[in-house]
Amino acid sequence: MSIKIYHNSRCSKSNAALRVLESQNKDFTIVNYLENPPSIDEIKSILKLLGMAPLELMRTGETVFKEKIKGKNLSDEELVTLMHQNPILIQRPIIIQDGKAFIARSEEALNCIL
Repeated sequence: MSIKIYHNSRCSKSNAALRVLESQNKDFTIVNYLENPPSIDEIKSILKLLGMAPLELMRTGETVFKEKIKGKNLSDEELVTLMHQNPILIQRPIIIQDGKAFIARSEEALNCIL
């Protein structure tokens, strides 16, 4: 039962999720997605696992969102491409386990998932 965490080391919630995984001695792989952005196909796969539309996975407070997306009528394909090109737009941390994906924004949510 391997776990993958899409992680941003500058994010307190992502760091908290990582600490929970470490404390529970879980077998996991870290994807530093700002340094190694997921491919367009990976983003589409994550969206499918989450059951979300691209806009739902985006961090709307980011400058790049305000400059390139807000107020524009972009297709899902364009939004996925922008997430690939600007991975800071992707919500975090994303945990993938057993063919399911979750955004673990709280330690309580992560404990429920695990």
